[in-house]
Amino acid sequence: GLKSFNKPFAYFSECLFLPVNTRRPNSLPVPAAGGCGLWTSQGDAEVNLRMGDSGLAAETPLTINQMFTLAVERFADYTALSWKEGEQQKSLNYREYYQTCRTAAKSFLKLGLQRYHGVGILGFNSSEWFISDIAAVLAGGFAVGIYTTNSPEACQYVADNSKANIIVVENHKQLQKILQVEDKLPHLKAIIQYKDALKEKRPNLYSWAEFMELGRDEPDAPLDAIISSQKPNQCCTLIYTSGTTGQPKGVMLSHDNITWTALATSRHVGLTDATHTQELVVSYLPLSHIAAQMVDIWVTMRVGGATYFAQPDALKGSLVNTLKEVRPTAFMGVPRVWEKMQEKMKSVGAKSSTVRRKLAAWAKDVGLQTNLTKMNQYVHLKLLTLALVFKKVRKALGLDRCNKCYTGAAPITKDTLEFFLSLDIPLYELYGMSESTGPHTISIPEAFKLTSCGKEIPGCKTKLHNPDEGGNGEICFWGRHVFMGYINMPEKTEEALDAEGWLHSGDLGKHDQNGFLFITGRIKELIITAGGENIPPVPIEDAVKEAVPLISNAMLIGDKRKFLSMLLTIKCQLNTESGDPEDELTPEAIELCRKLGSNATRVSEIAGGQDRVIHAAVQEGINRVNKEASSNAQRIQKWIILDRDFSLTGGELGPTMKLKRPVVAKMYKEQIENFYKELATPTTPDNTPPPK
Repeated sequence: GLKSFNKPFAYFSECLFLPVNTRRPNSLPVPAAGGCGLWTSQGDAEVNLRMGDSGLAAETPLTINQMFTLAVERFADYTALSWKEGEQQKSLNYREYYQTCRTAAKSFLKLGLQRYHGVGILGFNSSEWFISDIAAVLAGGFAVGIYTTNSPEACQYVADNSKANIIVVENHKQLQKILQVEDKLPHLKAIIQYKDALKEKRPNLYSWAEFMELGRDEPDAPLDAIISSQKPNQCCTLIYTSGTTGQPKGVMLSHDNITWTALATSRHVGLTDATHTQELVVSYLPLSHIAAQMVDIWVTMRVGGATYFAQPDALKGSLVNTLKEVRPTAFMGVPRVWEKMQEKMKSVGAKSSTVRRKLAAWAKDVGLQTNLTKMNQYVHLKLLTLALVFKKVRKALGLDRCNKCYTGAAPITKDTLEFFLSLDIPLYELYGMSESTGPHTISIPEAFKLTSCGKEIPGCKTKLHNPDEGGNGEICFWGRHVFMGYINMPEKTEEALDAEGWLHSGDLGKHDQNGFLFITGRIKELIITAGGENIPPVPIEDAVKEAVPLISNAMLIGDKRKFLSMLLTIKCQLNTESGDPEDELTPEAIELCRKLGSNATRVSEIAGGQDRVIHAAVQEGINRVNKEASSNAQRIQKWIILDRDFSLTGGELGPTMKLKRPVVAKMYKEQIENFYKELATPTTPDNTPPPK
């Protein structure tokens, strides 16, 4: 049971609970020295929790250590973490996992980790990543994930901003980044490398084995004293927003933010405790991002689930192999992952025999109809012939045991949602942000609508700020998942939280009559034309991708311009080593070209309007999209096919494959300016290719 709660409630600072039934304050002045408010920008401060009177919002707050010890009591001998070393499968059960985290915490203390100082973690998902994260928290520091794609300068910014005493790196490559900026990190005391043998000996650099040895024989008392001084309303984790605009901000998350959100999420989506049937998840998305941390570490811990680690080249193609080996019960993918699976299946489909293809297409069509009916009226029809086709597909993806497939972190197209729905794999959308400890709304089987991201997690509230006549307003959140503030950035914190403590998301959305939330765009991404028309770009970009399946990425241009134009890229192969886009088209793209009557096999044969057939087909697709436009201002007048696709390595996509619009606009400034060079405003889309 909750041993530590046998003490009277005075154990919590007077600061912890909002007095019940009082009205929320009209303003959030910076708390006086004695009291505290709903937010702070100081790493060592405490905040009031947004407690509710009943239900999940009233659950007793826990620290990370309390949540973990409860898990150990209930799930001691169940597998917690599992990974491959060569061909061998290694694992830790919950008891071993907790003890290992305690040893690592003692090692951190021995290396000089100070209270409220960061432990930076830079590397691909692994048991050492999780252990470093939790050990940092137990030892009284902050767990700070650093994106593996960061430059040395970006690593330095995060390490310095979080006053990191220790940085844990995966391998020699990541180590080099830190060594390059080491002299600019005054707080840094030690570096630990967790994979591969050290290539050089240097003071304060440790292998993982050496690091774990440091704490092995240390006494328990100092660590226990630190653990028992921790409160649920104190900061334990910093999540750095992936600075698409300006410097990254360090989102401060409290123990309660994490432990409560993990509880609310696992209840909402109906995960089962290991004592009943154990949930299995695969960890592969960047752990410096809140979505992966929440799913892979915390939600899984709440229910005694097992986390299996994918290979570092997961996103370059090995993920499906891991999925087939693990056969997870729940799986979170960002839209790009689902799109890649869709492309792969379509190219396999393109190769399979006509009869099989016809059967599969028929099954998919009936499947989509069935699922659309199921969605609107929850009628469950199981067609035997279909069951066989679907079973095969799910098995081929390693999703045959997975009844919970999620998508989030970026907008997904209706085309991809319908594709998977037609295979009887409904993708449940979730929506939220780092500042809300991950999820705010999640679709569930009982409340599922195509293109909606579902309803709030219980205990959370949504408000639409300044809605227009169509009911579109800025989405605002309230609940115990709302962050403490941005570390050392009071102004930015006040921009994100209003006077009453509601979190303003920067996203536009609307509710339908059944309370489903639909995201209509980002306020920052809204294109406001020279004529003053507000245009959300994503729906138009999605429409183009759907009309022209050859298109991989589309970016709409038109802010402060007289008309809209668009940058397009073509579906191409990715280099398996680097992940860079190559010149070769994907098999699916080649097949599409053949159908249109083009012999192109490379992007370079198409880019810039060189292939007249493809050029005409794209223009035809864009004309179809323009026909649907709600006004003249929303029509695409000019476009160009770029000579390479967007990618993570190229910098156009962020760590979760989100389009970095300002970066793309800068990179293709010349092409964009060319759209708007002519003095005459075009009235008809005159996009004739140059004569051959």
